[in-house]
Amino acid sequence: MSSSKLNVLDFSQANIRTLHLTWFAFFLTFVVWFAHAPLKPLMVEAFNMTNAQWKALLILNVALTIPARIVIGILVDKFGPRLVFSNLLIISGLLCITFSLAKTYEQLALLRFLMGFVGAGFVIGIRMVGEWFPARQVGLAEGIYGGWGNFGSAAAAFILPTVALAIFGGDNGWRYAIASTGVISIAYGIFFYLRARNTPKGSTYFKPKKSGGLEVTSKKDFYLYLAMNIPMYVILAVLAWKLSPAGVKLMSQTATYACYSVLVALFGIQFTQIYKVNKDMLANGVEENQKYKFKQVAVLGWAYFVTFGSELAVVSMLPAFFLETFDELTLAQAGMLGAAFAFMNLLARPGGGYISDKFGRRRSLSIFIGGLTIGYFIMSQVGGSWPVPLAVIAIMFCSFFVQAGEGAVFAIVPLVKRRLTGQIAGMTGAYGNVGAVTFLTAYSFVDASTFFMIIGACAAVVLGIAQFLEEPEGHMVEVTEDGLVQQIEVS
Repeated sequence: MSSSKLNVLDFSQANIRTLHLTWFAFFLTFVVWFAHAPLKPLMVEAFNMTNAQWKALLILNVALTIPARIVIGILVDKFGPRLVFSNLLIISGLLCITFSLAKTYEQLALLRFLMGFVGAGFVIGIRMVGEWFPARQVGLAEGIYGGWGNFGSAAAAFILPTVALAIFGGDNGWRYAIASTGVISIAYGIFFYLRARNTPKGSTYFKPKKSGGLEVTSKKDFYLYLAMNIPMYVILAVLAWKLSPAGVKLMSQTATYACYSVLVALFGIQFTQIYKVNKDMLANGVEENQKYKFKQVAVLGWAYFVTFGSELAVVSMLPAFFLETFDELTLAQAGMLGAAFAFMNLLARPGGGYISDKFGRRRSLSIFIGGLTIGYFIMSQVGGSWPVPLAVIAIMFCSFFVQAGEGAVFAIVPLVKRRLTGQIAGMTGAYGNVGAVTFLTAYSFVDASTFFMIIGACAAVVLGIAQFLEEPEGHMVEVTEDGLVQQIEVS
């Protein structure tokens, strides 16, 4: 890699080839994940869905991603991103094709829930890109990876309505459009395995000392880590309640109680694994040069709750919001305008990473969260009396700060503890999905204006939490499997 001190990328190097391979893999996961959103009217008509049933699908689509990102983080740290990303793309493609063949709403709901698995793909690339770029460039590189990858939801909104209506047409046009994305995902999964490498030649791929839970380095961090797991189970319990007879009546009361029992059991199992991984630390402590502060992970998790969490929720409902708010729009036009929110990913997320690299991690993150707070309060005022171009400008203004904030979050994640980057990215990313399920659940009870105001209020709270973030400085220390100590630059 270049020894240049500039915060720009040399596009002639092998690390750039890896960045392109990786962001496109992530891009495909988002196309597959959100292929259904712009096709709402066609699917609602095909299955005679109520509005409550459609909103339940939106929540189900992001629910499994919460535990999946934790699990994928563990797997990528242990087995490497090349193998894990390839398998995720292939499995997700198969699930997508199966979803397109569903015959009942219950089948749609189950397969949409399972499709949440694809959302864990983001975690994999964070570790891979972090391996290929130095600290002075990692924010920009991760921003390009995340921003161009997240654009997959916008690409789906732009392209799939046209594919469904103009290319395939007929009652099953939406099925062919969705299935085609699954076929592409499978093909690229095979290609990625053949072309990608985990690290540059000669570099060490550091692995956790133990698997099953995140290693922490103090008793205080151990209890904070346990506390940070609780919201993930709470929001999954809320999801089960939402699907129960008290909600959209997709599950019986007996099945709902069974879900609650499973969640309690899973929390117990996870607690056991976390304790097992950190048992020696609790008894004997760790060497000073191996310590890191878990509060960094906690702050980043809550920041991602309001940045990526709100993006996931908004891109799920925005095409339908445009269609319902502005009577003059067609389905394809509403899909394209709804994509305006995600469109900013192409520039805003890399920009957020670059600004974080250049002007400071905490300061940049605080500015972006403050900006998105204002942006969501502006969006809460958008209505049918607004000119459509002005509504789009308001949405893109908010979107810039949302995605720049995401870039700033993941400019820091690879700098916390290298061998644990997958798991740290997994927990941070999972909190994004906790946010998505939280906001979509709120959306199922309120109108769009109140929905945007709720997000803005949450962002204001998180702005205060962000002040506890500490600027990464100096070097982190990692130890190879043969005992060799290496220092890795973090500033």
